[in-house]
Amino acid sequence: MTTYLPTDSDNTPIPALRLKEDKAHQIASTSSSTRNATAFEDETRVISLYATQDVFVRFGDSSVTATNTDHFFPAGIYYDVSIGGEKTGHATHVAVLSAGVDGTLYISEKA
Repeated sequence: MTTYLPTDSDNTPIPALRLKEDKAHQIASTSSSTRNATAFEDETRVISLYATQDVFVRFGDSSVTATNTDHFFPAGIYYDVSIGGEKTGHATHVAVLSAGVDGTLYISEKA
């Protein structure tokens, strides 16, 4: 089977995604829930997250709001997250809420 993915020393494909051009987002994490202003592209299935401070995150549509009972995401971790697809629904936004100290959540759409 032909693949365009990079391969390891055994010629096994390594699942890798590229960063989408002009699809980097950043959201201030404060004591009030905020979300990305621009929706993720319909074709985006995976995003990467990096938080400068501990936060709570929640995925959804343009009205999504994060609370302190949502998923805790620790500072300093670079993490890939699936935002769905055609059969499972597709999150267009992520909301973020500070878990104590204000910071920034960096988001990269991948293809």
